[in-house]
Amino acid sequence: MTDSNLFPGFTTHRIQTPGAEIRCVVGGSGPPLLLLHGYPQTHVIWHKIAPALAHRFTVVCADLRGYGDSSKPASDPQHAAYSKRAMAQDMVELMRALGHARFLLAGHDRGGRVAHRLCLDHPGAVVRVAVLDISPTRVMYGKTDQAFATAYYHWFFLIQPFDLPERLIGADPIYYLHRKLGSWGDGTAHFDPRAMAEYERCFRNPATIHATCEDYRAAAAIDLDHDAQDADRRVTCPLLVLWGEKGVVHRFFKPVEDWRSVADDVRGKTLPCGHYLAEEEPHTTLFELKTFFSDDG
Repeated sequence: MTDSNLFPGFTTHRIQTPGAEIRCVVGGSGPPLLLLHGYPQTHVIWHKIAPALAHRFTVVCADLRGYGDSSKPASDPQHAAYSKRAMAQDMVELMRALGHARFLLAGHDRGGRVAHRLCLDHPGAVVRVAVLDISPTRVMYGKTDQAFATAYYHWFFLIQPFDLPERLIGADPIYYLHRKLGSWGDGTAHFDPRAMAEYERCFRNPATIHATCEDYRAAAAIDLDHDAQDADRRVTCPLLVLWGEKGVVHRFFKPVEDWRSVADDVRGKTLPCGHYLAEEEPHTTLFELKTFFSDDG
């Protein structure tokens, strides 16, 4: 389990939702703030900033279904069990169980995609949302070219039919994990060894490897169907997008413009880092999130 020193003063919870059991850590007091991680990590990505956020907010850092120590539900031919709709529903149920019908929300990478769907399916639940180092899934697939596909090869590798990626990753999961983490930022030196040990522990689990492939298979199938069906629905709460100037998203996309195509109230900026904002550039990330989530306007 997570080294308690990573989240001092936080308590650990396991909450059963209708679709999965979600593990989270909770700390602080004030307005509720849910933080969601991305691939191939866990809630531990927030360890450098969550304790400081807890001085002002009730911070909930959750493992998405299929990741970390949350459960890994059986999938299905449509990958619906790992749709962003199902993952968003988990988080709404989690927050309700913790006593929070409305909350602030931030998501990095896959967690940002869950946050986007949560805002569409449960608009009354989200006060403000921040998405880190992504543009909307449909926009990114729609603008895919050879250069982007080369840089984000994992999008197209992980969606291959079971069990090709599972077997290849499973042959040496720690090599794959380190190679992936190191290729999206400035190497791996900025990862706390305790955090890296947690990522390694969780990613050694074959069930995690399979579930995370299902997450990506859903993104290329049922999630796109849901996005097409909801093409006229927009994120109505204030949205902040932050992204790394050394990352792939900065090279190939225009995040503020991309999010304005699906959201009404968008602001954003680049940070001097790669993909892992909360771990590579924690002080600036903390400042931007505190400022945005403390704004009553």
